[in-house]
Amino acid sequence: MSAIALATADAAAAARGDVRPYQSYVYAYPHKTAYRPLPDRPALRDLWRGEDKSALSLYLHIPFCEVRCGFCNLFTRIGAPDGLTGRYLDALERQADAVREALGDDGPVRFANAAFGGGTPTFLTADELTRLCDIAERRMGADLRSVPLSVETSPATATADRLAVLAERGATRLSIGVQSFVDAEARAAVRPQRRSDVEAALGRIRAARIPVLNIDLIYGIDGQTPATWRTSLDAALAWEPEELYLYPLYKRPLTGLARRRTAHTDAEWDEQRLDLYRRGRDHLLAHGYEQVSMRMFRRAGAAPQGPEDHACQTDGMIGLGCGARSYTSALHYSFDYAVDMGEIRTIIDDYTATEDFSRADRGWSMDGGEARRRHLLQSLLQARGMPLAEYRERFGAGPYEDFPVELADFAARGWLEGAGTRGEWLRLSPEGLAHSDALGPALFSPAVRAAMAAYDPK
Repeated sequence: MSAIALATADAAAAARGDVRPYQSYVYAYPHKTAYRPLPDRPALRDLWRGEDKSALSLYLHIPFCEVRCGFCNLFTRIGAPDGLTGRYLDALERQADAVREALGDDGPVRFANAAFGGGTPTFLTADELTRLCDIAERRMGADLRSVPLSVETSPATATADRLAVLAERGATRLSIGVQSFVDAEARAAVRPQRRSDVEAALGRIRAARIPVLNIDLIYGIDGQTPATWRTSLDAALAWEPEELYLYPLYKRPLTGLARRRTAHTDAEWDEQRLDLYRRGRDHLLAHGYEQVSMRMFRRAGAAPQGPEDHACQTDGMIGLGCGARSYTSALHYSFDYAVDMGEIRTIIDDYTATEDFSRADRGWSMDGGEARRRHLLQSLLQARGMPLAEYRERFGAGPYEDFPVELADFAARGWLEGAGTRGEWLRLSPEGLAHSDALGPALFSPAVRAAMAAYDPK
């Protein structure tokens, strides 16, 4: 058994038996709650020296929203005092200049895709969005009109003038968080909106002719039933979105919903969410959508928005903004993380006052073992799975050699296609995809588990 497998056998063994299906949404590994201050504050030019920079991702983070939903634990604040968005963009420019200088000229620097996230990027005015695009293009050198550009929006901020800027600057995908088309459910999720306003926003998005529309929906809201879930699904399908994301509701520490009492037990809630997930999955499959991951569904025939030459498992990422993270092959790094509104305001204020962005402050070292885990996680949680030859070519061994205990456990639970038979691909079964939020955390390293457990929410 490899050293990696020996180091994780205890964690996998502890996970045997019944598991809760909704433990953690693994959208990045490791999570920022595992990041710690970097005592030497390494210079960015040293971190990026020798890295392959020919197919980078670029992410610009805007930490502002008009409201804060009850389920949200993202790094964002409500509103912005006069001048704060301008000061934030000033700091974003300073950071972009420092990062672009650190990338150097020892090899080609090219961005294969870009994204504006948050928060809500369209909280910015149309003029501020123009400035944001200029930072990506003129400061960082990204060609927004020739690469996939994804932008997040909300019903209240998807205004015609903002959408016109994004369309003109090359946005290829717009993602809107609707969560529910049922007004009572939106209120239960502490998301004040009316269906009429949502429909109006979707009409403006379609009128802007941005190629890909993604609609986010949430299941597991208090009071939601199979019938009301179907109502939201059908309302979304009426717009023929190229993509749909179905998210299970989580009640995380320090969020609005975490302070509310509910009538159901955890086991009842798990059962409800699994039932609604399966109903939603089957409904979308029956309407011509293909499942890409547990959450993501793409309409058959819609052009995929992933860059053709970027691999998230191996290629680097540049994150700009106080909630963004950056990835080199050896280090993931970012700024401080918080959920509490007071803490977030302090971090944003500190960011806008920062003059020197030439060093990394907080992060997590990605040694060989962590790189293996990340590669397996980011591949296995996709419906297409992972070609075994790809993993072996990168690491010199197969995943069954590196993670025999975990993969045997997944196979025993029926989470692997073909009961874990070793063919050319490692792929989840439909039931494995349904349990992605349990399967992903089971692959965390002991060190990451310990760091996340020791994190003091703030």
